[in-house]
Amino acid sequence: MHFEKIVRGSFMVRILRVFLLVMLGLSVTACSKFKTYNGPEVTRVIVDKGDRKMYLLHHAEVLKQYNVGLGFAPDGHKGQQGDGRTPEGNYTIDRRNPNSAFYLSIGIDYPNAEDKRRAREAGVSPGGDIFIHGRPWKNRKGGRDWTAGCIAVTNSEMRDIYAMVRNGTPITITP
Repeated sequence: MHFEKIVRGSFMVRILRVFLLVMLGLSVTACSKFKTYNGPEVTRVIVDKGDRKMYLLHHAEVLKQYNVGLGFAPDGHKGQQGDGRTPEGNYTIDRRNPNSAFYLSIGIDYPNAEDKRRAREAGVSPGGDIFIHGRPWKNRKGGRDWTAGCIAVTNSEMRDIYAMVRNGTPITITP
């Protein structure tokens, strides 16, 4: 009889362990920063700096619209490293950083050949590392335009954007 209690007890412990592992797995999945997206393909991203808006489009249809923050000196095209401006023009989404210090980020292929030419003529570095990214904890109370030239959205919005926008997607940034 004593042996039966021990066997039943160890069986219950194993069931409890399996249950707890399943629950832990489900909670980690529910809290994941990585979403999936199965809707229409995002064929273009447009950022309107003047209106502080970003649009994800499927051809001419706007799929999503976001309010954005820009570089700390938002007016004008980025001309050199450290100027705090967000570039203007036609670019491509070219990389992803799931471990970004700015939550999640997707890269923009700035500087392009024209940006490099202008910077070379001015004798300056054009800068680089321009991303669309979330807002890290340390910048949670920053103003609207606080980046060094990037495009910022909320972390929740960045989860959607990261899932929806693929590498190779064209992005147009207008004044």
